Amino acid sequence: MTLYSKIEGHGQPLLILHGFLGMSDNWKTLANHYASDGFQVHALDLRNHGRSFHSEIFNYDAMVQDILDYCLDQQLETISIIGHSMGGKLAMLYAVQHPNRVNKLIVADIGTKYYPPHHTEILDGLNAIDFSNKPERSDIDGILKNSIPDIGTRQFLMKSLYWQTPGQLAFRFNLAAFNQQIENIGMALPANASFDKPTLFVRGGNSNYVTDEDVAGIRLHFPNAIFETISNVGHWLHAENPTRFYEITSSFLKS
Repeated sequence: MTLYSKIEGHGQPLLILHGFLGMSDNWKTLANHYASDGFQVHALDLRNHGRSFHSEIFNYDAMVQDILDYCLDQQLETISIIGHSMGGKLAMLYAVQHPNRVNKLIVADIGTKYYPPHHTEILDGLNAIDFSNKPERSDIDGILKNSIPDIGTRQFLMKSLYWQTPGQLAFRFNLAAFNQQIENIGMALPANASFDKPTLFVRGGNSNYVTDEDVAGIRLHFPNAIFETISNVGHWLHAENPTRFYEITSSFLKS
């Protein structure tokens, strides 16, 4: 099955891989900017997210195959990739497994190490919603608020709501698969995996996902990695300061 994508512009292919519980729509404005730079931008919905297919299988090996199948289907011989969080993990794994198919790699606020499951409150909130009661958006926000006090996180999650049928809301993502396989999200890059082409790691200054102590370990896998930090932003750096994120990434892609 082919991944859903939004394609903008013409030129060298650039794939954008969203994070956990996200979708291509989250990158709409930035995708337009990269398209204006002369890239053909492919913003993907990964499996079990957005408008892409649902599957009981949810791990990085399967998602790497999804990306390869997509590139073959679209006749994309070589690509550059931007990946955020889970999408960054996927982008790294794709690059080390298919180095001849990747020109440049941009990883947004995630490292190569193992991350223990840390989405418990979010999953608790999502699982508390009983869609058989036909809740309104305001009802759903109220239920989520019990587990997720941050309004920005709730608004992000609620972007995945859609009208499944008239009067019946649902989430586009496959919550059942996430409940079963959440531990797969944090897996470390394989010990011997490496990619020696240009790689940019962009960190959020207020985020603890990529610390100074992580840099040496990342360089073992990506010897040509460079690091940039956007100050005063957290893990959602591309949403909190899209202008600076675009400046840094566009400069790297065009260099």
